[in-house]
Amino acid sequence: MYEETTGEQMEGGDSSEEDEDRQKDPPPEPTRFGWVQGVMIRCMLNIWGVILYLRLPWITAQAGIGLTWVIILLSSLITGITGLSTSAIATNGKVKGGGTYFLISRSLGPELGGSIGLIFAFANAVAVAMHTVGFAETENGAVMVDRTNDIRIIGIITVTCLLGISMAGMAWESKAQILFFLVIMVSFASYIVGTIIPASPQKQAKGFFSYKDIFAANFVPCWRGPEGSFFGMFSIFFPSATGILAGANISGDLKNPTVAIPRGTLMAIFWTTISYLIISATIGSCVVRDASGILNDTLSSSSSSETCVGTACQYGWDFSECIKNSTCTYGISNFYQSMGMVSAFAPLITAGIFGATLSSALACLVSAPKVFQCLCKDKLYPLIGFFGKGYGKNDEPLRAYLLTYIIAACFILIGELNTIAPIISNFFLCSYSLINFSCFHASITNSPGWRPSFRFYSKWLSLLGAVCCVVIMFLLTWWAALIAFGVVFFLLGLTVSHNKELFPLTLVGLNNVEDHVKNYRPQCLVLTGPPSSRPALVDLVSCFTKSLSLMMCGNVIIVSTTQLFDIRKVKSFYRGVVATELRSGVSMLLQGAGLGRIKPNVLLMGFKTDWCSDTPQAAHNYIGILNDAFDLQYGVCMLRIREGLDISQPSQAHGESLNLNKSPETSVSIDPAPQPSTVFQKKQGKKTIDIYWLSDDGGLTLLLPYLLTRRKRWARCKVRVFSLSHPKNSTMTKTDFPKILKILPQHFKLTLHVCLTSVHQFENMVGRFRLDTNPKLDSDSGPPRQQEEPWMITDQDLERNKAKTHRQIRLNEVLQDYSREAALIVITMPVGRRGVCPSTLFLAWLDFLSRDLRPPVLLVRGNQENVLTFYCQ
Repeated sequence: MYEETTGEQMEGGDSSEEDEDRQKDPPPEPTRFGWVQGVMIRCMLNIWGVILYLRLPWITAQAGIGLTWVIILLSSLITGITGLSTSAIATNGKVKGGGTYFLISRSLGPELGGSIGLIFAFANAVAVAMHTVGFAETENGAVMVDRTNDIRIIGIITVTCLLGISMAGMAWESKAQILFFLVIMVSFASYIVGTIIPASPQKQAKGFFSYKDIFAANFVPCWRGPEGSFFGMFSIFFPSATGILAGANISGDLKNPTVAIPRGTLMAIFWTTISYLIISATIGSCVVRDASGILNDTLSSSSSSETCVGTACQYGWDFSECIKNSTCTYGISNFYQSMGMVSAFAPLITAGIFGATLSSALACLVSAPKVFQCLCKDKLYPLIGFFGKGYGKNDEPLRAYLLTYIIAACFILIGELNTIAPIISNFFLCSYSLINFSCFHASITNSPGWRPSFRFYSKWLSLLGAVCCVVIMFLLTWWAALIAFGVVFFLLGLTVSHNKELFPLTLVGLNNVEDHVKNYRPQCLVLTGPPSSRPALVDLVSCFTKSLSLMMCGNVIIVSTTQLFDIRKVKSFYRGVVATELRSGVSMLLQGAGLGRIKPNVLLMGFKTDWCSDTPQAAHNYIGILNDAFDLQYGVCMLRIREGLDISQPSQAHGESLNLNKSPETSVSIDPAPQPSTVFQKKQGKKTIDIYWLSDDGGLTLLLPYLLTRRKRWARCKVRVFSLSHPKNSTMTKTDFPKILKILPQHFKLTLHVCLTSVHQFENMVGRFRLDTNPKLDSDSGPPRQQEEPWMITDQDLERNKAKTHRQIRLNEVLQDYSREAALIVITMPVGRRGVCPSTLFLAWLDFLSRDLRPPVLLVRGNQENVLTFYCQ
């Protein structure tokens, strides 16, 4: 870090005291959760469900332990890939509320994000009914009316209680989730202890023999019934893995979503996968497939062991009769509640079933309104904005809660969800597919806005996950998959028809697209003169733009030099204008270059090394170009290399040939081939790119070196960042700045000590432009000389800008000490205020700052437009 020790830091003392007085009564902070309570526990509870307790033993009996592990690992592979994609998207800038919808809409656009967000919210609402009905079906109390009506009554009462917990606030909901988590963990402990306890005769009659030689018999599959196939079992098990987005869905209630979502989601997938593997292995090692439950079915001495059928024969039990007649009521192939039978205390398993179903229902009841609220606020669909209103410090969507409750209650009244369940599973898979595809799409397009801090993902792995999700959708239920995609495309069409400006199909449509950090690209206007005379500028900018953004080479003399772009394999436009002077010609280019939204936003030019020997008016006009670019909201870059940029005349320094006094013929490249190689065409090896980030200009100083490192020639370069402890004019808070420094590869801490010798050298440099402050002029002799010659420097100007002058002098010494062997030096360009800093003094700063350096120096100044996803809201 670069820490300034001049007196400028003392000027803000009074203002800081005033700021403290203003912040005496800060607003109350809303409830925020960490990665364990907010994401990991929530995802684990949503993944664990009725299938874990009531279907996993049965699947193990059908597929065998070996294929059951394959089913579990395949499901976890798909959810794991989706978790990696979710982590990458979640760490690509700040994440607000809206969960899945926010992630997809901010990556693929609101069209797909809106359609999948609405489907995902609806699927969560119906999933509330599914889990509630599952809870009601496990209730074996007294019959009130009949089985169906009992499910309806218990379901409505249950979902009403869950609604009350949810509307009480996230703090209460989170406490309820912790309670459910503890109940499930206790039930797991009871089950594991039960597998170790020796089996009683009653349990042996039901097929439980503790750990004996049952594992080998149950390792191979034994398909039974119409669903007896690998994909049949997979279709039943996979919905139990569709809870990995429970934490991301409440992203607005997390302390740090970019850390919590990756860590919590991946840990939840890992631990739930381990629990599924352990339970399937232990239940398959302790319980036989078939048992009668009758205590008299023992293998007596009178009966022959040769006629006995089944694994239980070697343990003294004969279940041959029920096996042959297919009338066995126990064993993992027939008794769904085998875990309760094995458990040391069966009521704890029942409590675990209640905890798993209710926690899943509660998680879905919270997820659906949060996603729907973000969807409503974006106003993608008509007539839904009413439900987006939030209440309280946590911005709770109470209206969306009531809508979710009504949808859930309607499906609970049906009482039978076997028809709608495959559609819901396909809707979840459709969401996973789009999340994986959005991660792949952002990576393959090389968007500068795609800079996730989570590195453990692969674009091809994300594509594989997207394809697998689509394939599984059709393998589970092909007609449900068609319905899901049909609804997605219908909502996509509805979004486009209602918000035509969101889906630009033509160049004119781009005018209605708002600028955003994630779609920012540097569109460069390069003042090359004839491009063949400054190939270094062309090569540098082509590294930024490549084939992904606009590059336009500008010249104030119209010449046909487009052959250069083909020779150097550079994709660029060429634009020449005719003007009476350089500044007016560049002003034409700045205002007229481009078409609609496809227009430059960054100006690149060479440094004028001959400014001391040229006329003061030329130096003044040169700085005037920078001011014009800033006025027109351009970012500005200035390149300086030791050997000069202009190769058309070897004796000429770069920046000099921009003078229009030369004839047009001297600017035409007669033979563009062969073209000389520049430093930007060579492989840089393991060097460094040194960034001196001295002011928060929106992040352009950091973005351009990042784009360089994405090219093969610069990929092995290490990026080092020198920065102020807290940049001036920064839009970041004091807590934000340390966070972004953690993202930067390296930073240093330096102090300011100005060398007097360097100060004298600087004074000699500007001596030619010093104004005599003691002329004997009459008061009526006309305007002062400084108004006639604004480039002249007075003693007051030097004193007023003394601190900034010393900063540039010291920075040059720092560059000499730390960046002598760098491949490229990128510095935030200092800016002199018009009317306060004369143009020649400003140019002297730039000259002294970048002089006597072996590496190329790129001075960069953004236009305060945020281009880093760190700023993204």
